[in-house]
Amino acid sequence: MQLKFEVPIFDVKNLSFLVRENTILSNISLEIFHSEYIAIIGPNGGGKTTLIRMLLGLEKPTAGEVKLFGKKMSDFKEWYKIGFVPQRASLVDENFPATVEDIVKMGRVAQHSIFTRFSKEDAKIVHDAMEKMDILDLKEKMIGTLSGGQRQRAMIARALASSPEILILDEPNTGVDMVSQQRFYKLLAKLNKEEKMTILFITHDIGVIADDITRLFTINQKATICNDPKETISCEDISKLYGRESHLISNHKHNHSGDTEC
Repeated sequence: MQLKFEVPIFDVKNLSFLVRENTILSNISLEIFHSEYIAIIGPNGGGKTTLIRMLLGLEKPTAGEVKLFGKKMSDFKEWYKIGFVPQRASLVDENFPATVEDIVKMGRVAQHSIFTRFSKEDAKIVHDAMEKMDILDLKEKMIGTLSGGQRQRAMIARALASSPEILILDEPNTGVDMVSQQRFYKLLAKLNKEEKMTILFITHDIGVIADDITRLFTINQKATICNDPKETISCEDISKLYGRESHLISNHKHNHSGDTEC
């Protein structure tokens, strides 16, 4: 529960985005607070990635405003507070000449400059980020030799190395096997619960997220916010969101009957 006067990390008001008169996002308003764990779902082309890009200042809205930590986008300078893992970040050239540790160290550049000397404190933060993502044993491995799941965790560790207050991930499970996906969700939940890390991520894995997340944003040009995602979205809602007949399969820890298909 948010404090009454808490300043949100993101405060989005009446956000719209048009490309050549085509509406990508329309009149979206939402707030994201400290320690939340939020999933964004919606159809391809519905505007999910565009929304993320506007939160990061990578796209300028046609109308509306985004405030970060209470500041206007134009006044915000502390970008190290936001860790970002873009879509397909784990798809690395197998010949890329960098170790896992090299990749994670890149996350410290956001806190300093590329020419700043790497300190003992930096080394500890990089070590801790790799430890949180369970990749310490891989630190001397070349990034291109790792599996998709291992690369995924390395890229998240790089984002964590900037000591962010919020972690944003755009479909981080692309190209990752099912076992690695399950491990990934456990690591995210642990970061949120134990580190109080605010997490916002785009996913299509609707059936596996409802037990841990605090809120669910559905995006298809407009936004719908579900404040109790444990009340599983109905198949009718999912079909309306995705524009076609859809089936939701869930496996909730609190559902004694096991899997439910509608």
